[in-house]
Amino acid sequence: MSETTDVKDVVRQKYGAAAERVAQGGGNACCGGAAASPEQWDPITSNLYDQAQAADVPAAAMLASLGCGNPTALAELKAGETVLDLGSGGGIDVLLSAKRVGPTGTAYGLDMTDPMLALAQENKRKSGLSNVHFLKGEIEHIPLPANSVDVIISNCVINLSADKDRVLREAFRVLKPGGRFAVSDVVVRGEVPESIRRSMDLWIGCVAGALRDADYIAKLQAAGFEDAAIEVTRVYTAEDAAEFLAGQPAHLQQLAREVDGRFVSGFVRARKPLAPEKTAEAEAPAATPVATGCGCGPRCC
Repeated sequence: MSETTDVKDVVRQKYGAAAERVAQGGGNACCGGAAASPEQWDPITSNLYDQAQAADVPAAAMLASLGCGNPTALAELKAGETVLDLGSGGGIDVLLSAKRVGPTGTAYGLDMTDPMLALAQENKRKSGLSNVHFLKGEIEHIPLPANSVDVIISNCVINLSADKDRVLREAFRVLKPGGRFAVSDVVVRGEVPESIRRSMDLWIGCVAGALRDADYIAKLQAAGFEDAAIEVTRVYTAEDAAEFLAGQPAHLQQLAREVDGRFVSGFVRARKPLAPEKTAEAEAPAATPVATGCGCGPRCC
């Protein structure tokens, strides 16, 4: 079994379990390792949405949020736009996006986990929004046509993929020319101990699969994007790392000081280039021959 399949199966299992806990009235416990309820501090997932946003979506959508940022607040969504959330989970960012793009816009959520999709559909029902659509699929194989989306958002999901190049190529494909890539993700500054990279449990914690900031930019550019940049939104300290690694084996807990300040949440921006503009000569209609005198114009010969 390949690393890609291993990671995908573990992510599906863990996030499915998180959705079922929320559906049964519990909290989440994925990105933050030890956190089991919204009252417990999780350095990655806590305090991402303000009170107004929390009041704007069903409580279960908020409880199921396993993200590391708030892409809907930073993506500058406009009325009438089509938005796609990669790894939409319980649907919080899809619902918030749907409100921002309004009834003339559309918000899609894509997730591969059946319990999360069921939770998202229930949250959609409770929200009363009609411009929301949840799709089952993998972010490496987006089930939408090319050039169909204005904005792609995601919240701490792309780092979970073992084939990030494929994800970014797919994102580029479905975006319209001039479309925006606007995701929140965990990013690494500097090197990370190999023992963390090898830990499957920490893939689910949004850490082991995180890209170095320079590598993220390079992969976006290789996929065809331009104007790629990362804005740091939260820096995780040694104390945060110790909290995150609580419950992990002792040898991993000892790494907390080694990763001080190296993991950050970032808002990752990029843009699909506009289609090449047609020249005035190419856009002009072909000239129609005009008869002059007794020459060989179309009305004479």
